[in-house]
Amino acid sequence: MVRCFLIHTVVPVQTLSSGDSRVLYSRSFGPNELDSELSPEDRRLLEKERMLLVVRQVRSTVSLSREASGKPVVEMVPGEETLALQESSSGVIRLRAGEPFPEEMSAIWLAVQSLGFTLVCEAHENLLLAEGTLRNLVRHCLESLHMLGQGSEVLLRSHRIDALLNRLLPHGQLLFLNHRFHHSLEKEVAAYVTK
Repeated sequence: MVRCFLIHTVVPVQTLSSGDSRVLYSRSFGPNELDSELSPEDRRLLEKERMLLVVRQVRSTVSLSREASGKPVVEMVPGEETLALQESSSGVIRLRAGEPFPEEMSAIWLAVQSLGFTLVCEAHENLLLAEGTLRNLVRHCLESLHMLGQGSEVLLRSHRIDALLNRLLPHGQLLFLNHRFHHSLEKEVAAYVTK
């Protein structure tokens, strides 16, 4: 099961210090194992801190990966989403128990220019299936939300991301898709996005 999906920055934003990243979108799935005695506000703050910890670890890994590859990040423009996705870097990091989740998790990430997309999955999940699902989600996000251009609509159109997640990752479950079902799902998503 997928525990959360995050869209965040992987390079410093002008208003942030050099070690910080900004979470643009987050959605959690499954039971909330945070202490039920906490107030809703405290639970929300703890969940936010948990997501920021994951984002910091992914950002650090992306930076190291980009340094090791030696390839400069080439800025793409709207309309070049497919090329940007092909040029993206990806990877997996293991989140040990207690850092930040009570049990061990895997974080599958995909970095497209200055944006990072992360799926946090339970340790026993099929990582190839998770990566394929993440790439499909990222492709739809880049194409429908025009995330490569200035003034990205991520924050204003979170309902579209929610709809994509409901179709491609229902209740946090990874879907095995045959060709026919995948084609049907693509049509459904395309019809929703054009609304």
